Amino acid sequence: MSSQELTGVVVHGSLSSGMSRTKNDEEDYWNSTKCKAFVFDDDDEFTELKESKRAVNSLAGIVDDDDDDVEKVSWSGEPVGSISWSIKESTTGIRAGDIRDSTPTRSFSDAAQPTISKPASTYSLSSFFKGKRDSSSALFGVGRPGNFQSLSDSVVGSANTSYAPDLRKSKADYKDISIDWSPLETVRQMQKGRMYSLERFRSLNEKLHLVDEAVRTHDGNVITAVLIFLKKSLSKEVLFRELEYRQVALQHFIYYLKETGEQKLLLEVLKVLGRTEEAALLQYKEHLNIKGQVKKTEYLKNCIGLPLAYDDSTFVKDHYTLLERQIIIEENDKRIEASGQMEVFRKHPRKASILLMPLVTTLYYSCFYHYGESEGTFSSPANLKKTFKISDKQFLLTTLAARAKLKAWKDVDTLFTTKNWLGYTKKKAPIGFHRVVDILHKNNAPVEVIQEYVALVDNTELRLNLASKYKCHNIVIDTYRDLKDRQQLVLYRDKVEKNSQEQRKIDYILSNSQIRWKN
Repeated sequence: MSSQELTGVVVHGSLSSGMSRTKNDEEDYWNSTKCKAFVFDDDDEFTELKESKRAVNSLAGIVDDDDDDVEKVSWSGEPVGSISWSIKESTTGIRAGDIRDSTPTRSFSDAAQPTISKPASTYSLSSFFKGKRDSSSALFGVGRPGNFQSLSDSVVGSANTSYAPDLRKSKADYKDISIDWSPLETVRQMQKGRMYSLERFRSLNEKLHLVDEAVRTHDGNVITAVLIFLKKSLSKEVLFRELEYRQVALQHFIYYLKETGEQKLLLEVLKVLGRTEEAALLQYKEHLNIKGQVKKTEYLKNCIGLPLAYDDSTFVKDHYTLLERQIIIEENDKRIEASGQMEVFRKHPRKASILLMPLVTTLYYSCFYHYGESEGTFSSPANLKKTFKISDKQFLLTTLAARAKLKAWKDVDTLFTTKNWLGYTKKKAPIGFHRVVDILHKNNAPVEVIQEYVALVDNTELRLNLASKYKCHNIVIDTYRDLKDRQQLVLYRDKVEKNSQEQRKIDYILSNSQIRWKN
């Protein structure tokens, strides 16, 4: 056999094997599908087919005309666009590409056989190894030579290159942007959470119509989104002027500026609208963001002249005066504590600075460390009471708490001792002696001290309850004696210790024949 004949046999054999391999692959593809074939002889399947068709027809009036929401399924039963579908598409593309490369020609018998060609996948590994088509040519459906990347470019490409299938949004989403929507239709799109565009509204009338439609929805998110668009596209003068006639939108805009912290623009809005008092309060509030005591003091000094109401203006002045006073006291006490001149600073070192503390805390600090100083000094409790017009009740409560903390019971006694015009002394408490007793007990005052103030409680029932609670036995015994309640006195005798001084006192009272008992 000649070499030419031998070559012909080899070529013919390779072509035959290629065609048989192609036919086998197609048969494997059709046999591997998950979808069952329709059999005309099977009545049950024919009945199911009619029922399925009837069900689909009944849904035609409900389903939207947009076919992008319909789930598409491939021949293998996998949803189009899923990961498994992409992998199968890629592997099929490789197999089909290899077969097409290995079989450049087909015989007449193969061409005569009816075959169904499956559409080639856009994301196939065969295109990856052969080279990637240029996006510009693929976009216009034109395949030009020289538009493929090399294998090294494909593998060593940029990190942003993605070979996963592009799960695009529905056509309706992109269609919504390009449609010339009216303000009402645009607002409805915003309410439904769909894609929209506000840039097409260029004239002032269209923008005002848009904000009016947004207000009618009573949807805060829609109103805020439209206001942000107006803030970017309109001048401040026009925006403020138009919002003045739209109070609902104006309130949303002011709240939006407060939440975003745009204080400068917010002040401009309030001043233009004539709301000077609100703008002044907002400007005063800015002192919270200032660091440093000196800068904050200077800022508060400038806030004194703001157009505020009388009460607010007085409060700002007191705030400035208090901060200025605290700075003086802090510097002086630091020096005294470091030198160790005062005993109170040695026994009770300061745990915190007095700066930026409230007025009541400052008064407590002054009563704790500077009690008894003359009224002329800035740190004197009497000076603070006079300067800031502190009420008698507030001053007494704060001073009592500070002196009881130091166990200075003589100072406590002095707080409630008053003299009348005849020179007689009398204890008086504008806050009520029952509150004095509670404060003394919290500061671990001795029973003798507590008992003295329990006896000054006017209400008999309240006095008995406090005396029993804090174990002031003499107060309880004397109260039952004054009430001439023998039964309660006998019952209370069992509550005290046996053979104690209190029990002997009860026995003496019970044996007194001069007392006329009620029971």
